[in-house]
Parts: sequence; C-alpha cells; structure tokens
Amino acid sequence: MRQVIIIGSGPAGYTAAIYVARANLSPLVIASSVEAGGELMNTTDVENFPGFPEGIMGPDLMQRMREQAERFGAEVLLDDVTSLELSGDVKRVTVGSGETFQALAVIFATGSAYRKLGLPDEDRLSGHGVSWCATCDGFFFREKTIAVVGGGDSAMEEATFLTRFATKVYVIHRKDSLRASKIMQERAFNNPKIEFVWNSSVTALNGESNLESVGLIDTVTGETRTLDLDGLFIAIGNDPRTHLVHNQLALTSEGTVEVEGRSSRTSVTGVFAAGDVIDPTYRQAVTAAGSGTVAALDAEHYLSALPASLVASANSSS
Repeated sequence: MRQVIIIGSGPAGYTAAIYVARANLSPLVIASSVEAGGELMNTTDVENFPGFPEGIMGPDLMQRMREQAERFGAEVLLDDVTSLELSGDVKRVTVGSGETFQALAVIFATGSAYRKLGLPDEDRLSGHGVSWCATCDGFFFREKTIAVVGGGDSAMEEATFLTRFATKVYVIHRKDSLRASKIMQERAFNNPKIEFVWNSSVTALNGESNLESVGLIDTVTGETRTLDLDGLFIAIGNDPRTHLVHNQLALTSEGTVEVEGRSSRTSVTGVFAAGDVIDPTYRQAVTAAGSGTVAALDAEHYLSALPASLVASANSSS
C-alpha cells in the first residue's frame, strides 16, 4: 500500500509529486499511457513560466518536472486509470493493465481537455487541417487562409498568434459580440489580417484528405453558406477531466471538482484535487503548479494526523 497516489502528470501532478516525494512519502504518479505530461506536451514555446527568461518548450518543461519528481523518489507509471474506489481509509486505483494499487491519500490532477464542435468529420480531419493548438500547428499554415472558432480570450490569442503565419485569419463567432477581455479584443480588431464572421456557427467540415472548407449557418437568419479554408482552429473552451470521479466527488456548477475554500480538500476525506480539474478560470501552468503544491501539503498534513499503525502499514508495503 502506498501513502500517496497522484493521478495526472501535468504541472499540478508533477509539482505535487515533487513536494510529496521530498516529504519522503514515496508517491506513485499514474501519468497516462498516451497523455503523460498533460496539455503542455502540445505546446511549443512556454514564455510565461517563471525561471525561464528565454522561454522553454512545453515537452521540455514537463520532462524536467518529471525528472525532478523522480530525483526525490517519485515513481511514474505510464498507464491509464480505469476506475477508482475512494471511500474508506484505503483508496483503490485500478489501471489499464488490470493492476489495482492502494493508498491512504489520492491527489486527483487530471487536468482538462479541449472542447470539440461535435461534428462528424472532426476527428477524421484532426491533424489534416483541424487543430486545437495554434502554437503546435500554426507553422504549417504559412501563406494559407484559416479560421478560429470562438469568442473568448483563448480564441483571440490564437487568432492573433496565427497571423504570424497565415495570409488571412477569420474569427467565427456565434454571436455579434465577444466575451474576450477588452485588451484581447483590441489586438484582434486592430490586426489587418483578422476578419470577423459574426452570428455564425460551423455546421460541417469538408474535405477528403485535408480540410478544404467549412459549412456555416447564420444564427440569426438561418442562411447557410460555405467558407473556403485551409485550416480551422477550435478555441471554444476546455472540459475538466472528471469522468473517473462522477458520483464519487462533489462537482461545481462549472463541472470542476469542488474543493474546500483555498484548500485542495474534496468532498471525500483523504482525496485532494489540483490543477485545471478544479480551476475553470485561470488554467495556467503556473497556477496549476501552485495548486499541486497545495494538494501535496494538504495530503501530508492529512497523513500526519492518521493513526500511526495505519501509516506504518503503508510504509511497510510501499
């Protein structure tokens, strides 16, 4: 039995692992078989993480975090959690291989996933003109005509960034006004390469091997038309990855895991949550890392208050 199991390996999960490992609690980090490192694995330059004045590649940052956690004694498992049993003093975590691990405390740091449009050809054309990451794929659209779907800060940031490469960037938004912050709106409005397509929703993605055009419907008049494009970037938000804890942990109205005040304590004793899975607002690498610190310290304090015999049983079987 482990003292702490950490589910997730983004900035929150690995930071929690660093703190837990330094406390000699020998955590097991279940990092996923295909998504280890979280969303930063799909990011090129990270320029706003403290300590890297010249910036750092997203995958490099996550590799350094993993190495730092392992240096202090964290064990990283590249597998996917398939089920959780969180009630009682001993938590049980089952992974894809069929193996079940036990722990006295669990830190849930599964992050969030890009929201999709839900169109039939979305997955088929992913990587063939359809993308959710401008910093990952913008380079491939030099001198091309592309569009961004969305009306928030992320959409404006993506559109502005993509003007470095594309000849033309449309912003497709289902309303006639944006929800983005004023400064982000001004940047987009003042960019001569950006053109807004108001009151419009994407209804179809067209193309055989690559995206060639999208179908649009006017949300006011119902009129339909086709817009020729080489690429489409979807920036309509993120959904927290909470499917594993539905009916086990309390969730907020935004769908994130509910925690107590500024702590990481969830509705189940001994279970803590950190990162984007509890944060519908900021969703930054540095805030996720800070959240992972909180979860680690909360877990450490929780374990220190448990009966010595229970903690000893975890120590002897780790």
